[in-house]
Amino acid sequence: MRDLAHHLAVKRAISPVSVADNTPLVSQIISLAGYEKAMFAIAIGSVADADATFTVLVEHGDQANLSDAAAVPDSQLTGTEADAGFKFDNDDQTRKIGYVGPKAYLRMTITPAGNASAALIAAVAILSGSRYSPVA
Repeated sequence: MRDLAHHLAVKRAISPVSVADNTPLVSQIISLAGYEKAMFAIAIGSVADADATFTVLVEHGDQANLSDAAAVPDSQLTGTEADAGFKFDNDDQTRKIGYVGPKAYLRMTITPAGNASAALIAAVAILSGSRYSPVA
């Protein structure tokens, strides 16, 4: 099929949340089984704190629980973690960061700094390059 929906799988990474402190938001562990590529899409709602920043880290590994997690090398990312990060004046925007590495599992962590008020955040993982088509 030539449509987009049959070539992608979408997985929950970070459920919509309002974070009002500096607790890191750690995504679900995403299995790449059957796929060659992945991308995290971050949805940013209102960010109330006037000096908050949010950094992004993508980790990968071959253990299902990511006990072997390591930061993804820049050469295996499409886009940069710096570009995926955001700050207080990025209300109602989106960010993305892609992965083309060889490992079986991924996770993303969004770490706030200087955040003392509500920040609305959610993320999904989008998988592509399916070995089996169409994707259910």
